[in-house]
Amino acid sequence: SACEKGSRPDTALDLLAEMKQRGVEPNVITYNAAISACEKGCRTDAALDLFSEMKASGLQPDVIIYNAAISACEKGGRTDTALDL
Repeated sequence: SACEKGSRPDTALDLLAEMKQRGVEPNVITYNAAISACEKGCRTDAALDLFSEMKASGLQPDVIIYNAAISACEKGGRTDTALDL
């Protein structure tokens, strides 16, 4: 996503929140974009929060999302959390 490539995780989070406010349910692709943007922007907690939120909503993470979440853990020094995913 553009937010990922531009290292703008806050923009990605704002867009995701706006979608929800307007009644648009995020899907795997939108969560992937937001989690990847957080990973690239070194926002480990935000990436993991989105990962948990996505699973709680009933969506199943795909390999791309797992990769971004694990990479976020690595950048945040949270290897134990990565192993628990």
